[in-house]
Amino acid sequence: MLFAPKEKGQGLVEYALILVLVAIVVIVILTLLGPAIGNVFSTILKSL
Repeated sequence: MLFAPKEKGQGLVEYALILVLVAIVVIVILTLLGPAIGNVFSTILKSL
C-alpha cells in the first residue's frame, strides 16, 4: 500500500470528459436542426 493509486482526480477527469462529449453532441444536433427549429418558431410567430 505504499504506492496506492490516486483515484480522486481520475473521477473528476472522467466527469469532465463526459460533459465535453455531451456538449459536442448538443452542438452538433443544434447545428443540424437549428434552421428547422427556427422555421417552426417563425411560422408560429407569423400565425400570431
